[in-house]
Amino acid sequence: QVQLVESGGGLVQTGGSLRLSCAASGDIFRIGTMRWYRQGPGKQRELVASITRTSRIYYADSVKGRFTISRDTAKNTLFLQMNSLKPEDTAVYYCHAEDPVTVPPQNYWGQGTQVTVSL
Repeated sequence: QVQLVESGGGLVQTGGSLRLSCAASGDIFRIGTMRWYRQGPGKQRELVASITRTSRIYYADSVKGRFTISRDTAKNTLFLQMNSLKPEDTAVYYCHAEDPVTVPPQNYWGQGTQVTVSL
């Protein structure tokens, strides 16, 4: 089992920055790719960014050039640096980890952290 705990959300003005963290514990050696998802009001959950164990990175087009995902393996922590925030970035942000060893792959989710961007 893997436990994920997000932190770092909050209220920020347009153009501001926030840094989200996701602390992983438990069977962390099983974790493969880690991801940040978000779900805005009245919207479906969407993938924001992902990073593999070998640091291959993906960003959604909507956040490219503004968000940076990183992973501190020694501290078992995933980060999302969010700059130039826009009101449309308002959402609950979720940390996700995948255990690729199990069949099918086991998915783990954090509880979510609220990010609100005001005008």
